[in-house]
Amino acid sequence: MNRITHLFQTKKNGIFSVYFTAGYPQLNDTMPILKGLQDKGIDIVEVGIPFSDPMADGPVIQEAATQALRNGMSLKRLFEQLKNIRPEITIPVVLMGYLNPIMQYGFESFCRDCVSCGIDGVIIPDLPYGDYIIDYKETADRYKLKMIMLITPETSEERIRLIDENTNGFIYMVSSAATTGTQKSFDEQKQEYFRRINQMNLKNPRLVGFGISNKATFDVAQSNSSGAIIGSKFIQLLKSETSPEVAINKLVDSLK
Repeated sequence: MNRITHLFQTKKNGIFSVYFTAGYPQLNDTMPILKGLQDKGIDIVEVGIPFSDPMADGPVIQEAATQALRNGMSLKRLFEQLKNIRPEITIPVVLMGYLNPIMQYGFESFCRDCVSCGIDGVIIPDLPYGDYIIDYKETADRYKLKMIMLITPETSEERIRLIDENTNGFIYMVSSAATTGTQKSFDEQKQEYFRRINQMNLKNPRLVGFGISNKATFDVAQSNSSGAIIGSKFIQLLKSETSPEVAINKLVDSLK
């Protein structure tokens, strides 16, 4: 069974997901960060593929991507780092990256190498739903990769239901139409969005991401979905702290 499917079948709520950029702060930090997150009880990890024009990301993740590229990270190198992780890493791992580097690599080659490394799912923020259905779904399904789509407060109910019908990992529920980043609280408008999606009774579980940086936003996200995703806050800690281990400990402690 796919590890994403197993996670959501065995843990209905309170799921804690963390995003980090591969190759940041140091080129070879991917495995130590994955192991450290697993050891602290993180349920699912998103590994970001650095790209020179990450349009959905705020300045924190943009800076991390730029540094990772300077460090020499590439999709080929990331697959080399991930190829032997599965004896040690048992939690679900999702790759999150933009379409351009994936297409340069070749989509089928990308899917094949994901499977050979034990990657469970893929998030491509700039892949339009219609293009996914026409050009990519058949290949992803053949390799049994979960293709995870994003929804925002502006996504129509019709589109949300189509995404729910044609994907089967989880739905990435973006808290706002803005780029990634941190914020202190979710206003009433965002909470109304969370409630509206809850009332749709979708078949897929949802994780809320973008803007989650403290216990207040973390708890609101968790109470309105199966769980929450933290990215920018963790990237900031990776930059400011002396080691990934210290950054991971501070992230977990800040949410207690």
